[in-house]
Amino acid sequence: MLPAKTPTEASGFKALLKNRSFLLLWTGQIFSQVADKVLTVMSIALLTTYNIPVKYAASSSSYLFVATTIPAILFGAAAGIFVDRYPKKKIMVISDLIRGGLILLLPILPKEFGVLLFITFATSTITQAFAPAEQSAIPLVVKPENLLTANALFTTTSTASVIVGFGIAPTILTAVTNISQNGSREILVASLYFIAAGLGQFVQMQETIAEGRSSTNNTGKHARKVNPWHELKVGFDYICSNKLLLNAMLQLAVFSSTIAALPVLAVKLTAEVGLKTEEFGFLVAPAGIGLVLGAGILGHFGNRIQQKSLPLIGFVGMSLVLVTFTFVDSLWLGLICAGILGLGASLIAVPVQTLIQEKTPESMRGKVFGFQNNAVNIAVAVPLIIVGPLTDRFGLPPVLWGMSVIVTIAGILAWNSTRHVLAEVMKDESSNL
Repeated sequence: MLPAKTPTEASGFKALLKNRSFLLLWTGQIFSQVADKVLTVMSIALLTTYNIPVKYAASSSSYLFVATTIPAILFGAAAGIFVDRYPKKKIMVISDLIRGGLILLLPILPKEFGVLLFITFATSTITQAFAPAEQSAIPLVVKPENLLTANALFTTTSTASVIVGFGIAPTILTAVTNISQNGSREILVASLYFIAAGLGQFVQMQETIAEGRSSTNNTGKHARKVNPWHELKVGFDYICSNKLLLNAMLQLAVFSSTIAALPVLAVKLTAEVGLKTEEFGFLVAPAGIGLVLGAGILGHFGNRIQQKSLPLIGFVGMSLVLVTFTFVDSLWLGLICAGILGLGASLIAVPVQTLIQEKTPESMRGKVFGFQNNAVNIAVAVPLIIVGPLTDRFGLPPVLWGMSVIVTIAGILAWNSTRHVLAEVMKDESSNL
């Protein structure tokens, strides 16, 4: 995806471990990500202690997921506007503080289902501002030659937080509840957000804020007025006119849809490999492990290989795995396929995210990442809605074959177009030297 670079002493994990601001940003991400996952588990657990109307009782957990998803679709792009207009460090710190504060309100407010839905909705809304601010901050605290490694590390910990967060959350929540029944779970989750905010406060970054004003300590003045509709149009037009970014986002959308469909497909595959339906997690976990492994390898060796071909390899690999799933009849083969699927996913996610960061001007990063998060959230929602019904109607093999064809076509078209655009960009850059 990106042109290969000559390895230097300033690249790789060692360079990042010497970068104090990156370490603080990365560590804060870990606490914030784990808090998100523990919060999801805690919210579902809290349903047993809240007054839920009879008509909502059977699907109360679904309403919680909807309350989490709607802000991502409605406000994902709009949040990027403010990321470009205000200091990213402040946005991240204040977002963590607000989310922690909202969680602390739960033990105080009435135990009504509507209250829990509102807090869930509000917390998710604040997260929409945090995500593009964090993605925009990474290029501000690392050198260009370390950007791929930084994204690999963020991808690794983001995926690991899903596995670890959801895995340990029930145990941790049970333990703190045994210590105290009075809001102990809420205090735990809020504390994770507060720790992330504290770490973020010490991150040092230099950024340009709104119309070229520069700030080294995140206290600079802001633009006098924000016109949301105009800003959204500017961001949308910029992405549509930039084939490189448009193709990169298409690749991320296809990749995200495929990964999001995996839990649904895993439920259908359990009977084929001798597992119970509720044990579908055994087929999902190897994908996460494969993604973490692939991201780790890219972080260490990424600057030594031809990166522009990695997404195509990833798409083809994921496509072959989807087809192979139609023949899977043993648990071990299913586990291996899931692991390879995750490995292929890492070859797409890390280089493509790095490309977007490198090729997006600092003044546009918030809007670009806002639209990116919006596109990814929609792409994730689609398979969750349609894959199950399609599988029930047509069977698992046709759906897997169909997804394989879509992944292959999207991968080849996006890669081919991106390859030509990159060649033109590099040609223009060389002619300007």
